[in-house]
Amino acid sequence: MINYILQVILFQVLFLAIYDFFLSKETFFIKNRWYLLATPMLSFLIPFVKIPSFQKAVPQELIVQLPEIFLSPEKVIQNSITETTFYASVNYINILFWVGVAIFSVLFVIKLVKIINLIRTYEVVKQQDFTLILIPNQTQAFSFFNYVFLGKNIDESKRTKIIQHELVHSKQKHSLDLLFFEFLKIMMWFNPMIYFYQQRITLVHEYISDAIVAKSETKETYINNLLSNFFQVENISFINQFYKQSFIKKRIMMMTKTQSKKMNQLKYLVLIPMLASMFFYSSCSDNLSEEVVAKKELRKMYVSVNNGELKIVESKDNYSYFDLFIGVKIPEDFKKVSQNDLTNDEMNELENTLKGAIERGAKLTLEDYEIYQMKNGRKVMFLKLDPNEFNKDNSATEVEERKEVSFLKIDKAPTFPGCEAGDKDCFSKNIQQHFAMNFDANLMKTLGLEPGRKRVFIGFKIGADGNIVDIKARAPHEKIEKEVIRVMDLLPKVTPGEQEGKAVAVTYSIPFTLVVD
Repeated sequence: MINYILQVILFQVLFLAIYDFFLSKETFFIKNRWYLLATPMLSFLIPFVKIPSFQKAVPQELIVQLPEIFLSPEKVIQNSITETTFYASVNYINILFWVGVAIFSVLFVIKLVKIINLIRTYEVVKQQDFTLILIPNQTQAFSFFNYVFLGKNIDESKRTKIIQHELVHSKQKHSLDLLFFEFLKIMMWFNPMIYFYQQRITLVHEYISDAIVAKSETKETYINNLLSNFFQVENISFINQFYKQSFIKKRIMMMTKTQSKKMNQLKYLVLIPMLASMFFYSSCSDNLSEEVVAKKELRKMYVSVNNGELKIVESKDNYSYFDLFIGVKIPEDFKKVSQNDLTNDEMNELENTLKGAIERGAKLTLEDYEIYQMKNGRKVMFLKLDPNEFNKDNSATEVEERKEVSFLKIDKAPTFPGCEAGDKDCFSKNIQQHFAMNFDANLMKTLGLEPGRKRVFIGFKIGADGNIVDIKARAPHEKIEKEVIRVMDLLPKVTPGEQEGKAVAVTYSIPFTLVVD
């Protein structure tokens, strides 16, 4: 989801950049209005469009998630059974998002109620095409749909032109445009581009009304009338206001501007390469987003026994995209996930798990495996087995250790020196041994870190030539990052991996945990 939101914001930045640099100074007001309405909607839709030919145009690297490494200052690998706390299971980002939605929804309702109160409270004059609301002791002038609001302190001689101006807003449904952006602001209150969009389309609305009304008199007279009066403004973002100080200069400049040449409409063609680039980016970023979501962790087995007690057994060396839940009924706070929503890696693991069970004599199909998601985001496989029957011949640990897990999606994995060709287990063990032997565990004692587990994430690439390149690390302290990169630089050259008979680059990701006493 975060990747999607970032793409939406990026696309809106690019669309607005095109508008500001190429279109905003042109007098194609109607076209610019539709541009400002269409492009934010396109920015929401483009990330869902995946063009296969674009995906094939860029060679994809194979991404591997290695088992997690645990190191303490004494270089002892520690395994413990941990229970998810309430605080770990709460999704604070979701809470923050919905709090923002609630606040902006309340603000919108307050402003809407304010307009309704103006209609109910003050003098209403019904006309053929609109309803005039006269506000005493005010010089306000604005419109909302078919309602035109005028302060009674405005001179009678000025009212006709103001009403003509506001009726253009009413007839062209400009209020719908502003409400559209108001709803976008509620759902994406954290996105500054929505505010910029609303500001620009509000100004375009004024350009359109000025261009139509100014035809009934000389532009000089219209501009003088605009400048010779002071109007109060209403602080509501989804109404069309006749007078807004920040817009006056731009409106006058646009009214005095020569009509744009028809040839200038070719500027809209700038959209074509921009849209192509967006579709290309969106299509090629699909696989990356899948890898970010799918992460292997030590598998836990949850066994629900007859008395309702939940037993948890953590595997010592089995890393998986799923935990395993065995029982008659799944907990109510688990959310069911469709197999269609699983990533390719997750689906491969599920199929390999089924294959292993069938080879051991189980009569199962994919439909016998239900996938659920816990509050902390971790997915679990729910096996429809009776725990009493399950415990007759096997302990939870024994069954867990017999489960087969798909590890890599590559024909032939990179080979560590001294290992047999393509031996993935040997490769992983050598990486772990390399860290245990070369990482300066005493460094942890000098950094003043608080006791507990410290997560480090390592990324590196084994190039098609077998060299270790593009080493990156993220850790709670800069010195740890440097030490990790130093250790990775000591890795020997390996035999590169192969896919379809060709040497390929393989990107590895290692979750790395340091235990500080």
